[in-house]
Amino acid sequence: MDVIVLQLFNGISVSSILLLIALGLAITFGLMKVINMAHGELIMIGAYSAYVVQNLFTSYMPSSMFNWYFVAAIPVSFIVAFLMGLLLETTLIRFLYGRPLDSLLATWGIGLMLQQLARTIFGAPNVGVTSPSWLNGGVTIMGDVVLPYKRLFIIALVCLCLFAMYVYIYRSHSGRRMRAVMQNREMAACLGISTRRVDAVTFAIGSGIAGIAGCALTLMGPIGPSIGTYYIVDAFMVVVLGGVGKLVGTVFGAFGIGMSNTLFEYWTTASLGKVLVFLCIVAFLQWRPMGLIAMRSRSLD
Repeated sequence: MDVIVLQLFNGISVSSILLLIALGLAITFGLMKVINMAHGELIMIGAYSAYVVQNLFTSYMPSSMFNWYFVAAIPVSFIVAFLMGLLLETTLIRFLYGRPLDSLLATWGIGLMLQQLARTIFGAPNVGVTSPSWLNGGVTIMGDVVLPYKRLFIIALVCLCLFAMYVYIYRSHSGRRMRAVMQNREMAACLGISTRRVDAVTFAIGSGIAGIAGCALTLMGPIGPSIGTYYIVDAFMVVVLGGVGKLVGTVFGAFGIGMSNTLFEYWTTASLGKVLVFLCIVAFLQWRPMGLIAMRSRSLD
């Protein structure tokens, strides 16, 4: 029973990390149909933002306040990645809508440039971010099973971000305008909605969520210029498996991949488990090409 509970918790933990990483991509790729290969570098920006906030607290704040640096790092990571996404959309992405291959190549080049910029500023070696003392340790349940506070905090952060995205997309005027533009751009423009402004804000919000994901990843280990490249493929798989353009599908896709990955790695090895997950996703998409939850539309293809 201890092993079952531990593997179940590990699966939920991996799924929550994948979901947090894929939430921003679910907006930029799922709703806006933009293949943003620089999504991993936006995650890196959020991680380095947390590192900078840590250094600022160490240098300019009393030592008693150090444990609260991570609380300040979360909104800072969102804001910095939000502004970077807004700059990227204004200067490049808005000229590439409807051109998926061009957007793929352009954002891939931007990602390489951001990686080199990070190496120039922070250096090539990985840097460590010290976790606050209130995140050290864990909760002991059922004998020897320990649930780390870091993992529990990430799960709580994912739930908070998911709830905020649901409220914004489905319960706010801005979210209603965003969905209107993504579903029928011409009609939304005829009704007086500024589609350019909606595009910029939507892409920036997706980038900001990627920054929060990068901030959360600092709790898992050292960070470096290429930290985002390790997760970009998994993030795309989550969005495609769940169903492009559906927030609920992204949730189910993340939990499906996370739980399957954990179970396969427990039964086999890490490399073979990854291969088996890929094979299962390919087989499933052959059966349901639109993903777990397909977007309904009145348009006829």
